[in-house]
Amino acid sequence: MDMNFLEIFGTVVGLVYLWLEYRASIYLWIAGIIMPAIYIFVYYKAGLYADFGINIYYLIAAVYGWFFWMWGRRKGKSRESAYMEKNDKLQQLSIVHTPCRYYLPLFFVFIISFLGIAWILIEYTDSNVPWLDSFTTALSIVGMWMLARKYIEQWFAWILVDIVCCGLYIYKDLYFTSALYGLYSIIAIFGYFKWKRLMSVP
Repeated sequence: MDMNFLEIFGTVVGLVYLWLEYRASIYLWIAGIIMPAIYIFVYYKAGLYADFGINIYYLIAAVYGWFFWMWGRRKGKSRESAYMEKNDKLQQLSIVHTPCRYYLPLFFVFIISFLGIAWILIEYTDSNVPWLDSFTTALSIVGMWMLARKYIEQWFAWILVDIVCCGLYIYKDLYFTSALYGLYSIIAIFGYFKWKRLMSVP
């Protein structure tokens, strides 16, 4: 299949995913399964092997996110959770701040992933952007897990990932994907404030 068609299709699905994530809709995970399935082929063809590999993780994380958002529970219920239960039975999991105890483990996961992926790319692939590719991949691993847990700080991870990816994909001639990530970086800022408002719904 033509890579340009796949890239355009992936961009469209990505826009749908972005809108659903902005709205904190559980249906984002449907797009979250379709999109990585498309980009597995796009990234492999472009020689972005870390991004190719992480899309397998994205598929697994999307399934996990769907189940956690559907049936996950936290200790106690926030006002936002009660509101969501009243208005949409499919969105019962509340948006919360990342617990402080998770920051150090997440930092170590990022560092280990970053160095490990960079080493693999340098030693075993012909990637000409191993450090940038590994950086965005490692941070995406952390950000995706935070999204699956519905932590509002996941937006900070994605803002940084999106900005770096925008430039990286221009360099790799993936212009549609670069435009998508440029839009991501802008909307992610609004997404943070949207989620913050949802947290305070009475």
